[in-house]
Amino acid sequence: MSLRKSFVVIDDHPLYRHGVVDLIVQELHLEPVGEAGSIPEAMELLKKTNPNLAIVDISLQEKNGLELVKTIRSEYPSVAVLVVSMHEENLYGERAISAGASGYVMKHEEPAVLLNAVRTVLEGKVAVSDNLRERMLSGIVGGKHSGDPIKRLSDRELEVFRFIGRGFGAAEIAELMNLSVKTVNAYRDHIKEKLNIATAADLRRYAVEWIADQEKV
Repeated sequence: MSLRKSFVVIDDHPLYRHGVVDLIVQELHLEPVGEAGSIPEAMELLKKTNPNLAIVDISLQEKNGLELVKTIRSEYPSVAVLVVSMHEENLYGERAISAGASGYVMKHEEPAVLLNAVRTVLEGKVAVSDNLRERMLSGIVGGKHSGDPIKRLSDRELEVFRFIGRGFGAAEIAELMNLSVKTVNAYRDHIKEKLNIATAADLRRYAVEWIADQEKV
């Protein structure tokens, strides 16, 4: 039986998964015990392996990885979670930590940043950038949701907003999120209210522009 700490990588891009596994094995000598590309695969893998660490992307085949982070924290509390994502940390980093992750690293960072985050998380500490740490502390002191109006959205509202920005209709969003159309429409109404947007057409336009700006990052 190996005494090395074990890890899994959950990401829907196989090449990226393999690259992360190779990097961590070569540099940190941890034990890889599996990979997954979707939330169902991830849950099955975690059940079988119960690793020390799960490295998780928060966009998994149009599903919300934040919900997976919450599930891991609830069902596998001994598993440390490190989120590695293409999404801007200023929007998703704090959400990931609130969901139960122990760290957040953006995919464009140098390999050394990821390796340091893995070490930090396995030591039981929180691994975030200085910028994100400062923003989180400022949010505690000065109140959250200042500045960017998108931060007023709940995790589920943000997920609906992102789907709207990618051109999905209410019925499609309902199917993707396993919700009723009525519930999706309720989320949409909450989003309009929080963003002070009057019509569905204006919301769609705003969401499309926001998605385009995010993909430039």
